[in-house]
Amino acid sequence: MNVAEEIRGAIEKTLAEMGLPGVDFVVEHPAEVGHGDYATNAAFAAGKIRQVAEGKAPREVAEQLRGGLERYVPAVVEKVEVAGPGFINFHLSREFFVERVREALTEGDAWGKNTTLAGKKILVEYTSPNLFKQLHIGNLMSNVVGESLARVCEFGGAEVKRFNYPSDIGLTVAKGVWALRKNGGNPSDIGELGRAYQEGTSAYESDQKAKAEIDEVNRKLYAGEDAELSNIRESGVATSLAHIHAICETLGTQFDFEHFESESGPRGKDLVLAHIADGIFEKSDGAVVFRGEKYGLHTRVFINSAGLPTYEAKDLGLAAIKQEAYSFDLSLTATAAEQDEYFKVVIRAIEEVFPALAGKVRHIGYGFLTLTTGKMSSRKGNVITGESILAEMRERAFARMDGVRKDEKTADVIAVAAVKYMALRQETRSNIIFDPGKSLSFEGDSGPYLQYTHARICSVLSKAAAAGVALAAAENAPADISPAERLLYRFPEVVLRAQEEYEPHYVTTFLTELAGAFNAWYAKEQIVDAQDPHSPYKVALAQAVGQTLNNGLWCLGIKTPERM
Repeated sequence: MNVAEEIRGAIEKTLAEMGLPGVDFVVEHPAEVGHGDYATNAAFAAGKIRQVAEGKAPREVAEQLRGGLERYVPAVVEKVEVAGPGFINFHLSREFFVERVREALTEGDAWGKNTTLAGKKILVEYTSPNLFKQLHIGNLMSNVVGESLARVCEFGGAEVKRFNYPSDIGLTVAKGVWALRKNGGNPSDIGELGRAYQEGTSAYESDQKAKAEIDEVNRKLYAGEDAELSNIRESGVATSLAHIHAICETLGTQFDFEHFESESGPRGKDLVLAHIADGIFEKSDGAVVFRGEKYGLHTRVFINSAGLPTYEAKDLGLAAIKQEAYSFDLSLTATAAEQDEYFKVVIRAIEEVFPALAGKVRHIGYGFLTLTTGKMSSRKGNVITGESILAEMRERAFARMDGVRKDEKTADVIAVAAVKYMALRQETRSNIIFDPGKSLSFEGDSGPYLQYTHARICSVLSKAAAAGVALAAAENAPADISPAERLLYRFPEVVLRAQEEYEPHYVTTFLTELAGAFNAWYAKEQIVDAQDPHSPYKVALAQAVGQTLNNGLWCLGIKTPERM
């Protein structure tokens, strides 16, 4: 049942009868649940017309509109009232909310799902780190955002495949290989890989001799003509991959496909060279470029003057690999928002080479996770790595757990929830200042707070079972409609909006509001009481809220422990 659309239809009919067709207005949820379940500004929009023609204020128009609306609004609307200078609020019936509780319990894990993406094949590329160093926090952000996007799309009925695209060759790797060979370092040690990368980067930027040596190492790695260098690279790649896979397992991610820059580079270079003749690419000062200005963009180099494929050419080759791996309808790539302009050019080049992919490739940019000192950089060494932040959060979570419930697995689950919530609590493109203490709060606005609320509900359900109170979603509902009920029914539309805008933060915000409403209700109500005729319904409502938290947190990639 789409109540908002039915209300919209009723407003349009009434306005037409009032001689005001075509008025532009909105039907939305009021900011405060006490102000009704839906509201419209239609009287303000219509009032502007009437004020000019007849001198009537929006309040007068609202009263006239309300009178006509009562003939057309759906039966679930119990009351229509005018508020303030001309807003019209709609209050839904008690039966409507009872039915939504029953629906949540009946649908269970399917509650909130829809079929808007049914039949669609979606490929989501994320994490995709530079190898030969420890996982950067930016790659952790990519994982969090990408995994949630994948799950939100799955909730819309899409067939989703997860794609990891590590950088296993190129200047980043060459810097590390150069330093490892120079110092006799161990490429099987992830810590040494990180230190080697930092040393190589510093030398490359400050020492012309070292820069020339590293450029030569890079050339030889691409050519595969130096066995010693290739062996160091292969060992370091294996170490990095094992490290990344372990972190992804902790984060709850399993990739369906994993392809590397060493694969996409040659493919991309060949594609670029093959499309010089038709004018898609052109030679320029010994390099090969894509003239983005023809499309309102900017020029980018796809093959450099040394004859090596750039990131741009590699992404072009990757498009070919993706098509062969999975015949997708949509390919999403989650990387930092600062790469927006880069991807505009690359995607246009992909569409020129592969016209069938026009409109099927999209970049989802996310903001930086920063410290109070600013953006972090693995080039300078002042980096907070993916595993270090998870380890710190695990240690903090473990310290907060009581003696009976202390266990490392639960601490991991809480730590991951803390990180993911902070990354998904606001618009994807927004920058984040990570506060470890706040992120573990059980008092609100955190992942552990939502987990704790779910665990509290599990405890309520256990007490109800022990007391012999069987839930009954359709019987003896209290006359008063709780704020939690007034939020619960919105979950499916929140999920739909997250799908349409590729913005998981809508789910995060909704779950936080729902948990707050439930906890406020829990604080003043005795839910389990065998003598209370309303208790079965209260227990049913608690379970419906718990189911909603479970499903919503799944969309965010956050697990819901039953005890904390």
